[in-house]
Amino acid sequence: MNRYMLFLIARRTGAGILTLLIVSAVVFFITSLLPGDAAQMILGQNATPETVAALRAQLGLDQPLLLRYFSWLGGMLQGDFGTSFASHLPVMQLVAQRIPATFELAAITTLICVPLALLIGITAAMTRGSLLDRVLVIGTMATVAVPEFLVATVAVLIFAVKLHWVSAMSFGSPNMDLVSYLKAYALPVLTLCCVLVAQMARMTRAAIINQLDSPWLEMALLKGVSPLRAVLRHALPNAVGPIANAISLSLSYLFGGVIIIETIFSYPGLASQLVDAVSNRDLPVVQFCVMLFAGCYLLLLLLLADVLTIAFNPKWRSA
Repeated sequence: MNRYMLFLIARRTGAGILTLLIVSAVVFFITSLLPGDAAQMILGQNATPETVAALRAQLGLDQPLLLRYFSWLGGMLQGDFGTSFASHLPVMQLVAQRIPATFELAAITTLICVPLALLIGITAAMTRGSLLDRVLVIGTMATVAVPEFLVATVAVLIFAVKLHWVSAMSFGSPNMDLVSYLKAYALPVLTLCCVLVAQMARMTRAAIINQLDSPWLEMALLKGVSPLRAVLRHALPNAVGPIANAISLSLSYLFGGVIIIETIFSYPGLASQLVDAVSNRDLPVVQFCVMLFAGCYLLLLLLLADVLTIAFNPKWRSA
């Protein structure tokens, strides 16, 4: 890796840190503008104004907004993520109980949708212009156009309500057997895969076709190289950068899409905890969850997308 590539990676990393800092300010100030008083919601509607004022002082809500932001940011940088308003427990302790479930759902979805998307995208690129290609392109475009909440609702109506194959609620347990485990994750994974596979397959097809249209690969085909070998041995390695970028961009959707999926299927993950925290005006939990989602999003885009794109760019490798 040459000096120019290291400079590009360092610049991307610096831009990511700056973006995360801006996101922290936006998240803090927007959550502070949520309607309702957190102290009032904790104490109930029958609490006296004096009791509410005392709790606001105890929680630090009576301090100026800018001072609260810098105090919160300083605590975050030191590993202190605050205390939940609702449960009075450390935010990290609450979130740590939900993180494994969300990442397990994301990992299962990734293991299924990435190979499937690559297979569809490569097949469509190798048969471009044929009936199969048109069917795959129209199918992926139609799938992308359907919102995930509609896919989830239809899946529940068909597989849970009508056919009774699976439960409408998803809850995994370490003591589950294989069949119960598959039933628990079938609907949320199916819903997420419908959107992610379509997006990644379309972008993979475009990246492979771009390589197949290059003069050097056309010359290889004219010399008798089989189309499958040309794609797997020549086009695919040179398309790793764009494909990795497309996969990372699509997978980053998981950290937003799971909010809808976990809510619909009552999945006990981080996203459902975020929804509950918003309802309870539990600001420290909301702020930390949103920052965690934003950090994972930037991590995917920076380390897995931008870095791979830079590393596999022939022009930058030779610079």
